[in-house]
Amino acid sequence: MRKGYIQVYTGNGKGKTTAALGLALRAAGAGLRVFFAQFVKKKRCSEHKILEKFEGLITVKQYGNGLLLKRTPGESDIKAAGEGLREIREIIQSNRYDVIILDEANIAIHYNLFTTEDMLELMAAKPSMTELVITGRYADERVIQRADLVTEMRELKHYFEKGVKARIGIEF
Repeated sequence: MRKGYIQVYTGNGKGKTTAALGLALRAAGAGLRVFFAQFVKKKRCSEHKILEKFEGLITVKQYGNGLLLKRTPGESDIKAAGEGLREIREIIQSNRYDVIILDEANIAIHYNLFTTEDMLELMAAKPSMTELVITGRYADERVIQRADLVTEMRELKHYFEKGVKARIGIEF
């Protein structure tokens, strides 16, 4: 019998979502069913095109109205995240998925779209065989303490500092 753990990918460096996508592909390759929830994000990116080819193994759903870097979250942002949280609670209880990825959930908490307590409840409700992955900067210390594996992506150098814009197929 396989045991599922809780993983957190956090930090200010590039690669958190990319690592979660890699795990989703690996899990699908092993025949595991994956639910990939994206908080805050609204834009259809390159990964969505390829993940559609894994229909039946990887399900992707977005719960957001776009990035929050240059704006204050509004009611529609809170509503979208709340809908996601409710749906994920049902998904966790259904036991339909072997791996559940909550992409940018730490950002959703940071911007008060839902609470750390909400996340801790989800973590506690996780079935023993389900792998739960939580990504995003600003992971709350209580989430880190509850997790079984925590990876911090730390930016040492980034070409963005030289004016390089996000590139299709690399950053989105």
